[in-house]
Amino acid sequence: MAVPKRKTSKQKKRQRRSHHALGKPSLVTCKNCGSLIMPHRVCPECGFYKNRVVLPPRKLVTHA
Repeated sequence: MAVPKRKTSKQKKRQRRSHHALGKPSLVTCKNCGSLIMPHRVCPECGFYKNRVVLPPRKLVTHA
């Protein structure tokens, strides 16, 4: 079984893991209401997807 001859340094280990960082999600504007949403998903504000209503619009709840 192969065994490393030397300990992997912190620098080498961190260089290898430099591509593991998470990127920012891409956002698009809803064509109906203009809010930012993730692409290919129903807009949570107005309920539209591909120019038709898929979900009923979300109503704001006010506590008295």
